[in-house]
Amino acid sequence: MERWVLLRKGADFEAISKKFHISPRLASLIRNRDVIGDEAINQYLNDTIAELYDGMQMKGMPQAVEILTEKIRDREKIRVIGDYDCDGINATYILLEGLEKLGAKVDSDIPDRIKDGYGLNQHLIDRAHEDGIDTIITCDNGIAAAKEIEYGKALGMTIIVTDHHEVPYKENEAGRRYILPPADAVVDPRQEGCEYPFKGLCGAAVAYKLVEALCEANGQDVADLDYLLENVAIATVADVMDLTEENRILVKQGLEMLKRTSNLGLRALIQCIGLEGKKIQAYHIGFILAPCLNASGKLDTAKRALALLRTKTEREADMLAGDLKALNESRRDMTDRVVDEAMAKVEQTDIRGDKVLVIYLPDCHESLAGLVAGRVRENYYRPVFVLTDSEDGVKGSGRSIESYSMYEELTGCGDLLTKFGGHPMAAGLSLDKENVEKFKRRLNDQCTLSEEELTEKVVIDMELPFAAITEHFIEELEYMEPFGKGNTKPVFAARGVVMQHVKIIGKNKNVAKATAIDAAGNRMEAICFHDAQEFAERCERDNGKMSITFYPGIKEFRGDRQIQIVITHYR
Repeated sequence: MERWVLLRKGADFEAISKKFHISPRLASLIRNRDVIGDEAINQYLNDTIAELYDGMQMKGMPQAVEILTEKIRDREKIRVIGDYDCDGINATYILLEGLEKLGAKVDSDIPDRIKDGYGLNQHLIDRAHEDGIDTIITCDNGIAAAKEIEYGKALGMTIIVTDHHEVPYKENEAGRRYILPPADAVVDPRQEGCEYPFKGLCGAAVAYKLVEALCEANGQDVADLDYLLENVAIATVADVMDLTEENRILVKQGLEMLKRTSNLGLRALIQCIGLEGKKIQAYHIGFILAPCLNASGKLDTAKRALALLRTKTEREADMLAGDLKALNESRRDMTDRVVDEAMAKVEQTDIRGDKVLVIYLPDCHESLAGLVAGRVRENYYRPVFVLTDSEDGVKGSGRSIESYSMYEELTGCGDLLTKFGGHPMAAGLSLDKENVEKFKRRLNDQCTLSEEELTEKVVIDMELPFAAITEHFIEELEYMEPFGKGNTKPVFAARGVVMQHVKIIGKNKNVAKATAIDAAGNRMEAICFHDAQEFAERCERDNGKMSITFYPGIKEFRGDRQIQIVITHYR
């Protein structure tokens, strides 16, 4: 059973309304996102790239810029080594573009998910050494690769780490001892002693900060790199980073760039997946565009997605975009089948009562583990790890809930794991098969989640009468975009709403459409995408009367505009 919670955060909304020329309702919504004070409100409403922080404030950035400036001048061979997810692919692209503009002799490598595994490894270093590479730059990985970097240094290579993941640590009597890799420069805003004001950047954003700092140090116009903000935006949304402070600016500006992108590959992909001519929002990146880029790293090679971003011909762009769309459709079908298997395992075994669900699916394609974990989490509102057999033991991915930090909990199981890394909300790991049961028991034994924390909370911004839903109000909500983690789309509620004329529509019969009538008798067209059949049946059982949460929008069809609400929860 969900817990519905109505936010009641106070402020002088009338005064804020007058000062910033917004409605008191919008002022209340902004306050609910903990944006407090004139400066913060002004930044939230009017922020631009002028407010972005100087990347040279990052610990390790001056050293990285100095080293790379020298390597570019001496025409040394540089290799960028990224990761196979959307963040890593875009980070690799950003570094290649920026370094090439400065005349660097640079190429790239991205690990194969199956053959190489995550991040920097000895095989990739050997490959670089055999190719005569002098300098390796990691992006979206490297912070946990101390042994591999030590190996590369022993071969005489220069190694620069750019990453955004948590720095590995060990607990001792004195507290945490953080373990930095022995690279020539480490650029990661999460490392100890880094005074960069914002810690929540994705890997691609850190890469962008590096090429920006390099350009400035070498007398190049940084504005020439603005087009790369679209890649930062894609990566930030795809990696589910908080859309607050600097990330909010990066994504907002990146979405503007994406509307008029000159990147042939992105243009072809946007057309191929049916987004051409639409107002592309963070939602479209997260659920339509980014999954296509991610699919290459899951089922084929991430180098295909990088090739799409780098292509110089429309013909190749169209071909690669079609390939990525087909791969994503295949990935989606495979994921659906494995999700069914995972759900059955939860329902039919004793793990159903566990606070942390550890699901071992030996035959699951390892690239799907994280997607499956996310879907299972949505169903049970539990932290979920999905484990599967790999060439060198067992690999897995986890997806979490707000009250449970996956990275910290994995640290408590470090002796059972051969490798792990990630964030509070998502993580990856490797372990020996004989440790699977021990791992499951350890996670649950050390879990302190309460029943309240294991109950999904629906946070409601305000009760909103249908009479207040006007086109002007809906347009005003656009000031709050982009929406995503950390800056969620507002949730409105209404009680005693009667649903009439309910019918199931859509090609797949998965959408419910109805006329909603609020307690004051105001009518509104409503649709529900979540469990449409169950929604329709509930309307029949309860005489159509219920409490709902919703978000308003404007439906346009053949020139006609009509206000419509999308129902998100009901009871």
